[in-house]
Amino acid sequence: MKIDILSLFPDMFDGPLGDSILGKAKDKGLLDINITNFRDFSTNKHGNVDDYPFGGGAGMLLQAQPIFDALAHTQEEAAKEGISKGRVILLDPAGKKFDQKDAEKLSKEDHLTFICGHYEGYDERIKTLVTDEYSLGDFVLTGGELPAMVMIDATARLLSDVLGNDESAPGDSFSSGLLEYPQYTRPADFRGMTVPDVLTSGNHQKIEEWREKEALRKTYLRRPDLIDYSQLTDLQKKLLAEVKIEEE
Repeated sequence: MKIDILSLFPDMFDGPLGDSILGKAKDKGLLDINITNFRDFSTNKHGNVDDYPFGGGAGMLLQAQPIFDALAHTQEEAAKEGISKGRVILLDPAGKKFDQKDAEKLSKEDHLTFICGHYEGYDERIKTLVTDEYSLGDFVLTGGELPAMVMIDATARLLSDVLGNDESAPGDSFSSGLLEYPQYTRPADFRGMTVPDVLTSGNHQKIEEWREKEALRKTYLRRPDLIDYSQLTDLQKKLLAEVKIEEE
């Protein structure tokens, strides 16, 4: 997957996108991440990329021209490699709230471009370039760099071979529609806190049933809004009914 990032602060991405799992994915050639400082495309002699809004108002707006030219450049470079335009993502507090299903959708793309804004907002004409507008939630950050990092991490880890175990991602919270069940490792008894007996029983059918029930329990107690009753299997409905009785 090729990822282009348009940002005024490219150094912010050095650590988060160069270390750990994403760094290894880059080393293996699974990710090609390119960061472009769109200030380099300013036609202003001072390198300005912002200006006052027409009609007045507080703050400064990101101008259209540097973004248009920077995006044209990155897409031309991608085209030389035979890579399509792909999806162009604008990080904006007014965008759709990003979730796991969005990460799964984006992970199927060959090319993603993230536009990271600053200042009070964007010249509205920039939005004619984008295919998607996303937000991390109902709050405002100083720029789009942190949301871009979060989205890239959530998306890239779903690519084949990035995690090293293709069974890891489908079992994550939200991927199955439920929060993930509790997990334990050795020792079985740590300071009097013991692992549930079923997990050391060797009975794989019972273990899977326990995990299913505990995933339902956690979701029911913490995020009941995630449970789509119409999609539950007969076994899940039975286990959820047991959970409700046990939690009364």
